[in-house]
Amino acid sequence: MKKLSHWLLAALAAALVMSCANQKAPAEQAVAVAEASLAAVRGSAQKYAPDQLQAVEDQLKGLKDSLAKGDYKAVLTGAPTVNSAINSLKDAAETKKADVDAAAARAKDAWGPVSADVPMMIETLDKRVDSLSKSHRLPKGVTKEGLAAAKSGLDSLKSQWAEATSAATSGDYTTAMAKAEGVKTKAAEMMRSLGMSSG
Repeated sequence: MKKLSHWLLAALAAALVMSCANQKAPAEQAVAVAEASLAAVRGSAQKYAPDQLQAVEDQLKGLKDSLAKGDYKAVLTGAPTVNSAINSLKDAAETKKADVDAAAARAKDAWGPVSADVPMMIETLDKRVDSLSKSHRLPKGVTKEGLAAAKSGLDSLKSQWAEATSAATSGDYTTAMAKAEGVKTKAAEMMRSLGMSSG
């Protein structure tokens, strides 16, 4: 009887080992698949959905921890959730990238007219400041302080425009347009302060 119970225990232990061994390979495979899937989207996710990427990285780490502990059941149970999170991350990154690309395309289209208008505004301002600086009497509504501010503001305007042009040259039209709009607004304000029409 004692021999039988020993044999039964041994058989049960062997069955347990077998069932664990049977789960080990699928669990390892599940983790490998999740890692490969995440690796494939990590680059764009870092750029377009970094917060969501961090959450998925944490979920995958939990899966790997379970695998390291030999809790294969937890791995197999958790893997579908992690894979679903990776798919959502991929979709989120693709959507954000599409939005960014669309904004960049709009900025590129807008750059053409702006790249012609702004240098003309700066040149007109330059001539106006030069002419007013040589004049003995300032026109009505233009003050010495306004002229001095325009003089110093013009240099800043030129350097900001150089930055915008540089961004456009490197293909970053979104940054170029953001800077160009700032230059345009400032130039229009300076024109008004010097009694010029900015329209």
